[in-house]
Amino acid sequence: MPEARSPLHGRTAVVTGAARGLGEAMARELASRGARVALLGREEGALARVSASLPGISGCWEVDVTDDRGMARAGAEIRGRLGPPSVVVANAGVAEGGPFAESDPAVWRRVVEVNLIGSAATARTFLTDLFDSHGYFLQVASLASIGAAPMMSAYCASKAGVESFAHSLQAEVAHRHVGVGIAYINWTDTDMVRDADEHTVLRELRGHMPRPARKVYPVAYVAGRLVTAIERRRPSVYVPRWLRSAQLARAALPPVVTMLSRRELPRLAASRPFEATGLLGAGGRADRIAGSCPPPA
Repeated sequence: MPEARSPLHGRTAVVTGAARGLGEAMARELASRGARVALLGREEGALARVSASLPGISGCWEVDVTDDRGMARAGAEIRGRLGPPSVVVANAGVAEGGPFAESDPAVWRRVVEVNLIGSAATARTFLTDLFDSHGYFLQVASLASIGAAPMMSAYCASKAGVESFAHSLQAEVAHRHVGVGIAYINWTDTDMVRDADEHTVLRELRGHMPRPARKVYPVAYVAGRLVTAIERRRPSVYVPRWLRSAQLARAALPPVVTMLSRRELPRLAASRPFEATGLLGAGGRADRIAGSCPPPA
């Protein structure tokens, strides 16, 4: 029996944060299923290398997802070159760690701007296309959307925000036959997570999570699950699947996290003082070099 063709075949899909990590892996998976892929991000050279390696038709655009005018220009060029998008993935994200009281306000704000404002700007840029195509918007969220952690206040706040944004958009556009999905993912093997493990406080944070919650998942596996959710227009997708059960326990998570933090943070601080990490990973460094955020003090 011939293999069934993916419903993504011949469609235009936009992926933000596509120069590396999960965005790159999703772009590859979308292209392998026959989509024309528009890659957006801050690293022009890396984007071009990824685009050149994809099967089929693709293109790349260097743009800051928080720049409304830049996103509008990219959107117009994508429509002209690849056709109107019917799939949009809001994946671009950055993270930083460390005590909130000592955080650099500009770095903290940048995390929220990229993760939350950037997702909204992405949706605004392409929503008319999704109305016309009855398309699908996937918002990449996180376990941090469900249960906040200490030393990650900007990231947790932004991911809780994108969850609420996506729920609101889901209800707002359902009658226009546009699907909106939320991807809840756990630790994924990207440079951002690997960089986090180089910092004592973030490495210990992951190390004190229950064994299933601290596991790091291969990026290709996560991307495959998310693209399958796009094909099926899922309102939510959890990678790993057990994350869905965390929704049932989310009301109990803050007091549990507080109890553990009250016990463990003084012990960790006694061995090494907590310090701000700055933006994590190669993607964070690229954002800083592009001039959107100052280097860590």
